[in-house]
Amino acid sequence: MTFRQLDSGRILETLELLRQRIEERFPGAGLGRVAHDLAALGRQCAAEAESLGRPNLPLRVAVGFLAVVVVFAASAVVSAPWIALGIPRQFSSIGEYVQAVEAAVQELVFLGVAIFFLFTLEARHKRRRALRAIHELRSIAHIVDMHQLTKDPERVSSTQPNTASSPTRQMTPDQLGRYLDYCSEMLSLTSKIAALYVQNFDDVVTLAAVNEVESLTSGLSRKVWQKISVLRQDAAGRPDATARAATA
Repeated sequence: MTFRQLDSGRILETLELLRQRIEERFPGAGLGRVAHDLAALGRQCAAEAESLGRPNLPLRVAVGFLAVVVVFAASAVVSAPWIALGIPRQFSSIGEYVQAVEAAVQELVFLGVAIFFLFTLEARHKRRRALRAIHELRSIAHIVDMHQLTKDPERVSSTQPNTASSPTRQMTPDQLGRYLDYCSEMLSLTSKIAALYVQNFDDVVTLAAVNEVESLTSGLSRKVWQKISVLRQDAAGRPDATARAATA
């Protein structure tokens, strides 16, 4: 077993186990439905990311055939400028010679552009597929952030009464800590699924998009862990407060 590449199978197993843990601890919670959608998208992304590393043979054959056709067609035009431009075979002046050379250079430039377009067609097609999936992963990361947005640890221990528009406070500090842990794990797994796309597909644009997702999930996870730290500090302070109350 090598530890130099991400194992998509293990990522999917971890994601499925996380979904089950959320459903068991918070039955019917919206975060569980997000985890279900992320697991389904993860399976799709893992299969698609693996396919990006394999050559598209039918497309390569078609591109090769079109490239040969373009080369032969351009060669015919370049080798016979007198036919394309009405210039005689024997040049009677320097001006006619320069005009023929200029026409030949233009044809070669167009030929190079056409061949470059054909040979990058496969990479551009794969890039579009990868960017479409990475956009969905980015959206899921924001959805996870929305679920933890109102989970404020300070309100768990607050004695202030709720207003009519206040979010409901139904979780204990321990339950809130587990909920925030699940959010952090989902964000981390989202970035790992995105990283699968550049594991076997060397594309600068796709790599930049994956890096953006990783930066996004890392930033959102830091916000979650700030809340977890507040919960832990409150939990560490509660026994002291209880002991002071007992001795008072």
